[in-house]
Amino acid sequence: MQVNYASPEATRGGRATGGGRRRGPSLAWKPLATRWGRGLAGLAILLLLAQALGSSGVLSRSVLPLASTVLARAAGLAGNAQFRADLAATVESWALGLGIAVAVAVPSGLLLGNVPVVRSATRSLVEFMRPVPAVVLIPLVALLIGPGLQMSVTLIVYAAIWPILLNTIYGLDDVDPLAKETLTAFGFGRMAVIRRVCLPSAAPFIVTGIRLASSIAIIVAIGTGVVTGRIDGNGLGAYIADATTSSPNTAVVLAAALWAGLLGLALNALITWAGRRALPWQHGYLGEPG
Repeated sequence: MQVNYASPEATRGGRATGGGRRRGPSLAWKPLATRWGRGLAGLAILLLLAQALGSSGVLSRSVLPLASTVLARAAGLAGNAQFRADLAATVESWALGLGIAVAVAVPSGLLLGNVPVVRSATRSLVEFMRPVPAVVLIPLVALLIGPGLQMSVTLIVYAAIWPILLNTIYGLDDVDPLAKETLTAFGFGRMAVIRRVCLPSAAPFIVTGIRLASSIAIIVAIGTGVVTGRIDGNGLGAYIADATTSSPNTAVVLAAALWAGLLGLALNALITWAGRRALPWQHGYLGEPG
């Protein structure tokens, strides 16, 4: 018997296919291409509208530069050595912070989801800490461990750990109790049940949590740099801070923000692809259109 587990949020992009049936590659990617095409069309319309408003004088170019100017500046940033170094630094802090968050949150979620006593004892602590914004902790973390990469990674870990932890717990709550009882009746121990039933069933929820945490990690990495500037080292946030303080240039700020959006989109696509490769039987949970 094959049982599929899904949450409304995780299955928003599509539905899991049952009965072991697999779609052909062309059929599976056609809805995805349609969705990307519509998204690009909407972006093109937005850029054309912004260009028209700026060219007609409805919006002052000092407030909102022409879309063509922003795109030109964004293309020019690709050849800027300092910008490339800042982009690489942001990716580095994102990767370290997200990796540590996954390594801490998944085992912790498995513990809390399988041991009710521990979950009850830590519920108040989790509910108290997770709403605290990571940006608020910048002064405290700077005093405790100092500025630089370690501060950025620490803040990313703090912010990214919660969606992974909670999605792991929710995934374990959705495990079929009959499957666990069956393995227990056949003499399997608790760790074997977790490894053979709980973890595979919760895996789609964990991947969804990692995708959410990835976006949060990018926001924190860039936001920390915007607040602290070069004190925190290189990064897209530091580059944006330089553009707003030394010689304010709205076009450069918007161009860097455009690169930040593209970076987040690329990293989300990477995690989605990795999730589909790791869980080929659970495409419906990983954002693949149905």
